[in-house]
Amino acid sequence: MEDMLISLLVLGVLGLAWLGWRHYRLKREIAEITTFLQQAGQKPQPARQMEDLPLQSADLGILYAALQKVASACQNEYDEANAERTRLAAIVDQITDGMLIADSDGLVQTLNPAAEKLFGKRSALQGKSVTTALRNHHLVETWQKCRANGKIQTKMVELPASHKFLQITVLPDLHTGGSLILVQDFTKLRRLETVRRDFISNISHELRTPLASLKALTETLQEGALEDPPAARRFLSRIQTEVDALTQMTAELLELSRIESGQVPYQMQEISPAMLIHEAAERMSTQAERAGVALTSSAGAEKLPHIVADPMRLQQVFINLVHNAIKFTPPGGEIHIAGEVSGENLLFSVSDTGTGIPDEEQERIFERFYKTDRSRASGGTGLGLSIARHIVEAHNGRIWVQSREGRGSVFFIEIPASLAA
Repeated sequence: MEDMLISLLVLGVLGLAWLGWRHYRLKREIAEITTFLQQAGQKPQPARQMEDLPLQSADLGILYAALQKVASACQNEYDEANAERTRLAAIVDQITDGMLIADSDGLVQTLNPAAEKLFGKRSALQGKSVTTALRNHHLVETWQKCRANGKIQTKMVELPASHKFLQITVLPDLHTGGSLILVQDFTKLRRLETVRRDFISNISHELRTPLASLKALTETLQEGALEDPPAARRFLSRIQTEVDALTQMTAELLELSRIESGQVPYQMQEISPAMLIHEAAERMSTQAERAGVALTSSAGAEKLPHIVADPMRLQQVFINLVHNAIKFTPPGGEIHIAGEVSGENLLFSVSDTGTGIPDEEQERIFERFYKTDRSRASGGTGLGLSIARHIVEAHNGRIWVQSREGRGSVFFIEIPASLAA
């Protein structure tokens, strides 16, 4: 009986030991699985694989295998989401329209490079309020209206300080309470619309005046002026003048159209810039003398290096500029043609002591048919400067003007060094 009790006691102790050992193994294996799951949740790739874990419990092994499949599926989803997020970020950065994303508190969470150009650097605006970022009460009111009614809002706004026309579109995020703000810059489009409108207005004006004169002269001849030879000759002379003006306008408009479409070939050859300056001064000297204006050219132009250019086209530019200078310089004034080396470029200038050009019109005088108030009373087609700009740009150069109203103007032509012979 005593031996039996001892045997039962020994078996009990062994059973407790075995249960303790099993508990210890299970606890360690559960700890291993927990560690693996923590690593899988913190890193793009799990740090350990299934075979790295010495699992001896079949049930835990099955559980672990299932968890590993779930982790692998989550990893794939993470990779796809990350790739999609990268592609989306690249697309947003390339969008030419400004884009801002604001949260439910009205704080800017992110913005793209186009928005940075309009409103400021990302580092200075991220985390700031939309009101601070937009800095315009019309833009802010549109955003606030969208937040209030939860509907898409669109508005065109002019910024007087920067002379920009912006269209803002605010889209609500009904899930988070935030909003997506799109800002489109329509400044160039508005400018093109203005140019088109002025072009139609100007060409209508230019055609209406000679056509009205021709009609009046013709009617006068029909009503009896033909019976008066001296009057008839005078009217016919005026008709010829109006027809010549229409012919010149048509020729210049056709030439401008050909130049803009790239149909005009340029005969590039090595030429002397000094010769161009002297020839322009010589050809226009008689006209300047009749107008009582002194026309001179810079002696320093003799030192200019030769360039490769189209002499006839560049000569056309100089003649046009000198002709305009004579037209708007009163008797006793001066006109000077000069050329000099400016860095690696050649810089030409045609200066006068004439009436000058208002500041607000200086950027538009190179547009087709655009005329200042002073030039409307002086005739001309309004195409000469536009033709000159296209010719200079065809030589990879640029033309611009500096002027003060009542104190004369200086037209500059810059030819890059790449055309130097």
